[in-house]
Amino acid sequence: MELRKRDYHVERPLMNQEQLEELGCWTSAARTYQWRTWFQCSRARAQALLFQHLPVLAWLPRYSLRDWLLGDLLAGLSVAIMQLPQGLAYALLAGLPPVFGLYSSFYPVFIYFLFGTSRHISVGTFAVMSVMVGSVTESLAPDENFLQGANSTVDEAARDGVRVQLASTLSVLVGLFQVGLGLVRFGFVVTYLSEPLVRGYTTAASVQVFISQLKYVFGLQLSSRSGPLSLIYTVLEVCWKLPQSVVGTVVTALVAGVALVLVKLLNDKLRRYLPMPIPGELLTLIGATGISYGVGLKPRFGVDVVGNIPAGLVPPAAPSPQLFTSLLGYAFTIAVVGFAIAISLGKIFALRHGYRVDSNQELVALGLSNLIGGVFQCFPVSCSMSRSLVQESAGGNTQVAGAVSSLFILIIIVKLGELFRDLPKAVLAAAIIVNLKGMLMQFTDIRSLWKSNRMDLLIWLVTFVATILLNLDIVSPFLSPHPSWPRYSVLGQVPDTDIYQDVAEYSEAREVPGVKVFRSSATMYFANAELYSDALKQRCGVDVDHLISQKKKRLRKQEQKLKRLRKSLQKQTAASEGASVSIHVNTSVRDMESNNMEDSKAKVRLEVGEGPAMSCRDMGGPCTSCEASRGPTHCGLRWSAAAGWDDGSEALWGESGATYSLPAAPVVAQLEAGNFFDASISKQHLFASVHDAVLFALQHPRSGPASPVLVSWPLAH
Repeated sequence: MELRKRDYHVERPLMNQEQLEELGCWTSAARTYQWRTWFQCSRARAQALLFQHLPVLAWLPRYSLRDWLLGDLLAGLSVAIMQLPQGLAYALLAGLPPVFGLYSSFYPVFIYFLFGTSRHISVGTFAVMSVMVGSVTESLAPDENFLQGANSTVDEAARDGVRVQLASTLSVLVGLFQVGLGLVRFGFVVTYLSEPLVRGYTTAASVQVFISQLKYVFGLQLSSRSGPLSLIYTVLEVCWKLPQSVVGTVVTALVAGVALVLVKLLNDKLRRYLPMPIPGELLTLIGATGISYGVGLKPRFGVDVVGNIPAGLVPPAAPSPQLFTSLLGYAFTIAVVGFAIAISLGKIFALRHGYRVDSNQELVALGLSNLIGGVFQCFPVSCSMSRSLVQESAGGNTQVAGAVSSLFILIIIVKLGELFRDLPKAVLAAAIIVNLKGMLMQFTDIRSLWKSNRMDLLIWLVTFVATILLNLDIVSPFLSPHPSWPRYSVLGQVPDTDIYQDVAEYSEAREVPGVKVFRSSATMYFANAELYSDALKQRCGVDVDHLISQKKKRLRKQEQKLKRLRKSLQKQTAASEGASVSIHVNTSVRDMESNNMEDSKAKVRLEVGEGPAMSCRDMGGPCTSCEASRGPTHCGLRWSAAAGWDDGSEALWGESGATYSLPAAPVVAQLEAGNFFDASISKQHLFASVHDAVLFALQHPRSGPASPVLVSWPLAH
């Protein structure tokens, strides 16, 4: 892209605001009140409300058996294979008997299938949620309250009964909070939990999970602690009691951990050639259970085992109202954290596959999962990153995969659960620790944030240290930016000037034919990125979600075509000619796979990557701006203020495939530090003013289908 080397000259009188309003015929824009639509009644509105609150009725009738069923079945089986060991293991994190982890992997998953809007997240037990529940059960029902006899042994049956009641009542309260917040449309609040804050918290939680499993790895009996510095005291107690470690337990944990790591490495190496990952956790659990039963690890070597796992489902039980007052604070915190994790992951998958998740309906769906699950003695759940990634990579397209996985778990609960009574707890601890790799790798955020945004690094570090030292459940509300409610408008040119004003307020302002200039009144950051995307679609017709979905379909078709071509070339007998062509095809497939790998990263700006070459036809039809101008249209973007930059705004800007006007040097420097610029978006897309960008758009008309090009200017003007 090259600019034409010519100057432009504008002659106009010096104008103050009063003269500008007189020239442009300014009138106050009419206000709209959204609350008035809440009381409108019609058959269409009733149907829309039903589909909104019970989404399965909207997408299940359009379910494509031919395209989606096989992928959902394989994904459901893959997730169920992971759910079994994780459910058993994470129940230990929550301080409960392992079978309750299986219950929590069945009821909430099926409820979310009916009410959830994300197609790819895997709801169920999750390490962070389980360790939060465990801190509640161990602080309100410590082992010291259940000592019996002169030998000071713990009455495990009585202790487990009290803890199960605590956890199930806590789940009911968490569900009530989430459903209530969702019904009053409070889902937007979680958008003010920034990504560095959430990642700092989950990293600290992973450290807590790791330390909590040391007692099972070494076979130690530790005191129950809660409150500030409890994690530090636990580490000191583990170090003090290391000489009392059970050798058989340590060896069991080491062998299981090494086996799990080797299987994961093998899965990574053979990922392209396997239809589904090798179920290392399930195989390890089956092998460890068989060895434990055959060798007699518990009677001969003192290795602690899971114990009796009752077959069948438990009847529903009412929560205990007298526990509500002591659990209210914990419940609200767990409700917010669980929803923050679920909606963050859900939006990543939605953006990757070109659809939207409704944050308010997600609150309701997750709340109903916890509420109904609590009645059936489950503990609070959220979604799991590792299982969600497996569900997506195994070919899952909808929550039918979740329903399939829950049915497999039901079969295990009813018929097969009792077979794992000899499973060593050290093996479950090893599985938990190995699965923490992804969250512990978030420590690399320190290096990347140091280079890109040190304020985000400060938020990350403060959240991490506070969670480790003070055992805070969440610090994010005190560190999040103050919310802003931006105003969006389409700008037109005031006649015979280089000034652009809102066409709704200035009747003389005229839109430039073939150009759309779009303005946001607020700083662009993570909390209003989605609002901006919605407004851009409504005002200019740029549907980023549909654009991504269409690109994904084209990539899949291209990959299938290349695979068929490669197979046909491999059948050719001419070695030299066939080899040269085959190498070319293989390289193309690898390139596409590497691109898909990049797409899976949280840096969502790589999702579009087509830049200005994307056309309205790619989005399923001409945009409204193109129809209005009947020709190639440039959609322009302008910020009236921009004090800073973060990952949320970077993601949205990268999605748009755009040309920008960005004269603010600090923001440009921040973009460079964050590695925002690439081949598709470079500094050649930046202009000094709105008028410069408009003139460039007029000098470079698009041949062929109309293509939206976004131009932004983040300084007050």
